[in-house]
Amino acid sequence: MTNKNRRRFIAGATCPNCKAMDTIMLYFENNMEKLKCVECDYQETQADEKVQASSRENEDVIGIFKPE
Repeated sequence: MTNKNRRRFIAGATCPNCKAMDTIMLYFENNMEKLKCVECDYQETQADEKVQASSRENEDVIGIFKPE
């Protein structure tokens, strides 16, 4: 398994569909960043370029973890 196929959970993230906390996992598939809730199967997809350009003005972000 390569780093691009690694799935990781987002600590403190809340599912926009079922509102469950700590159930969102993030992974890459076909050069797309995907979010999935393991509780209700909610899914969201973004292309790499959109992810890099997204602004996070209204979030309380301490840092962004980018594993190499």
